[in-house]
Amino acid sequence: MPEMVQTPSVDHVGEVDEAQAAEDRLRLGLVVDLDAGFAEVMREHERVVYSVALRLSASSADAEDVTAEAFLRAYRALRGYDASRIRELRIRPWLLTILRNTARNAARDAARRPGPPPAFELPEPAGVGPSAEQQVEQELTQHEWAQVLGRLPEAQRAAVVLRHVEGLPISEIAEILGCPDGTAKSHVSRGLATLRALLSGPARTTESEGEDR
Repeated sequence: MPEMVQTPSVDHVGEVDEAQAAEDRLRLGLVVDLDAGFAEVMREHERVVYSVALRLSASSADAEDVTAEAFLRAYRALRGYDASRIRELRIRPWLLTILRNTARNAARDAARRPGPPPAFELPEPAGVGPSAEQQVEQELTQHEWAQVLGRLPEAQRAAVVLRHVEGLPISEIAEILGCPDGTAKSHVSRGLATLRALLSGPARTTESEGEDR
């Protein structure tokens, strides 16, 4: 029997076309008027940038700072881009790459400062449907869940958040993480496996402490 090949639904194709048209509109706006165009980029992508920042930062206040810094870096970068480079830009993964780098720098700076590391806070759910987080969240208090997520290695935490909170495709996650698709998929898989290991057994808060860094 010949292999069945699934074709995209009409609705899915329409959604892809609509998203591409929106992306083209944002890029054109940046080319025509950088300041007005960037304001539109912020309105379009601020939610996803801040949502990811919440899960990569130590607190909601830190997430706000990281989000603002990431958008500032993005704007400064765009001022040095010519029109042809802007027209080729994939805006969402580009912004989230800047955000990830900004969050990593902020975490390194915080680690150099004296005093105990801050406890991770649980952000509000992103509202994009059931996720790996939501499936286990009922078993934990908010504080417990935030601390477990915070124990994941940075690349795994970013991959899990991007995939299972924001619903990004593997190809886009790979672009953000700067790695091949297979590596991004591995980060997601290992991150979920690490979460399961941290959540298993009554001694999850003590025995897993040194195994995830």
